[in-house]
Amino acid sequence: MKIYKNAHLGKSVIIQNNVFIGMPSREFLDKSEEYWPETFIGDYGIIRSGTIIYCAVKIGAKFKSGHNVLIRENTVIGDNVLIGTNTVVDGRTTIGSNISIQSMVYIPTDSIIEDNVFIGPNAVFTNDPYPIRKKMTLVGPIIRRGATIGANVTLLPGIEIGEGAFVAAGSVVTKNVPPWTLAVGVPARIKDLPEDLKTINLI
Repeated sequence: MKIYKNAHLGKSVIIQNNVFIGMPSREFLDKSEEYWPETFIGDYGIIRSGTIIYCAVKIGAKFKSGHNVLIRENTVIGDNVLIGTNTVVDGRTTIGSNISIQSMVYIPTDSIIEDNVFIGPNAVFTNDPYPIRKKMTLVGPIIRRGATIGANVTLLPGIEIGEGAFVAAGSVVTKNVPPWTLAVGVPARIKDLPEDLKTINLI
């Protein structure tokens, strides 16, 4: 376990073995620790073994990680957030409060996830529409409040999933999903969301 000098922990944070908090990003590797940006972990967190949290990360209270979670620099995470085993958050990302991100999810840079969102296992977000073909501005998906992303979903760069929308398992989303609709299939088609799914149970 390594808690760097730039890392600040709230009260009653549980940290298991082989955890690194405050790790320097590339631009600080040749600088002494006093110059590294600070990292903050809120009260009552549980950080499980193998988790690596970089510098310049701010995490709220009641955070829980699975094993082998990676959270890169310049990420902000709210309160009561679960990030599951083997999930990667690649930095410059904003994650709200009351969120459940299941195991083996990939979240690239410049993604936004609002409050009360569920993201199922093996979901993959992308931020580069033409890798190694064109020089593009990287833009990750935006997931609005109360949306549900099913298991094995793929979201293309810059896609916006509207408030309360539901993306069914296995879907490949190539265009924006309006609020309170259902997206299903490859490529995903937009359908009416059943009335009994138009509620949000807080996580």
